Amino acid sequence: MQKKPEFQTRFIDRPEVSETFADSIRSLSFDGQTMRIDFCTTRLDQPKPPTARQYPICRLVLTPAAAIDLFNKLQQIVNALEKSGTLKRATIKPKTVQ
Repeated sequence: MQKKPEFQTRFIDRPEVSETFADSIRSLSFDGQTMRIDFCTTRLDQPKPPTARQYPICRLVLTPAAAIDLFNKLQQIVNALEKSGTLKRATIKPKTVQ
């Protein structure tokens, strides 16, 4: 695992960077060196028959350290949503052995 840099980093915003909308993640893979995430958006066809097409809109490639950072930040959001009652963790009942 990579160590965090020993120096302080200052964030400099770049407002010209555009946002990308995704409504699904098609795939996520890790090859030992990088995590790759394919974000997609779905476009509905005509209502009869109800069909849709899915288009890749962004492929994000992260180092292991960045993937861990993403996981930790997402976990913080999940914890906040659970605390506010917006999200409730599902409980799985253990199977009984007969």
